[in-house]
Amino acid sequence: MSEDLRYPIGKYEAQPFSDKQLQQWLLDIKNLPQHLENAILNLDAAQLNTVYREGGWMVKQVVHHVADSHMNAYIRFKLGLTENNPTIRPYDEVAWAELKDSLELPINISLTLLHALHSRWYHILKNLSETDLQKTVFHPEHKKEMTLWFLLGMYAWHGRHHVAHITNLRERMKW
Repeated sequence: MSEDLRYPIGKYEAQPFSDKQLQQWLLDIKNLPQHLENAILNLDAAQLNTVYREGGWMVKQVVHHVADSHMNAYIRFKLGLTENNPTIRPYDEVAWAELKDSLELPINISLTLLHALHSRWYHILKNLSETDLQKTVFHPEHKKEMTLWFLLGMYAWHGRHHVAHITNLRERMKW
């Protein structure tokens, strides 16, 4: 664990392909909705409106952000699997977190979405070969090709990263 509140589990580090790593990342994707739901269990409105760190998002924005991000991830994987090195669409995650849905809708909307989304995403991922995971997408903001393997690791990390934001806040606040 990191003492940097921005990166409670450290920054994402790409890993070489291995079956063991694949199985762990698949579990991360499969279980993220339940881990996120457990992280926010029994939080009241005031707690959901608390920022996880100074300059950071409120807990409810984090939950909605994970749904936004992982919807994009799911589409990126489908594009990468069905097209030759497609250019993926970046988005302004900070601006999205300030939209009314992230500020006003109950978090159960995004939790329900994540359960369904991750069920579909996991079903696709668990059937991929190493060759499939070497397919690429082009990220225009970073100006580089990214393998689906790299993205799988990044999104597995992303879910754990945001769950840790919430669970670490709970520990610090003694909730």
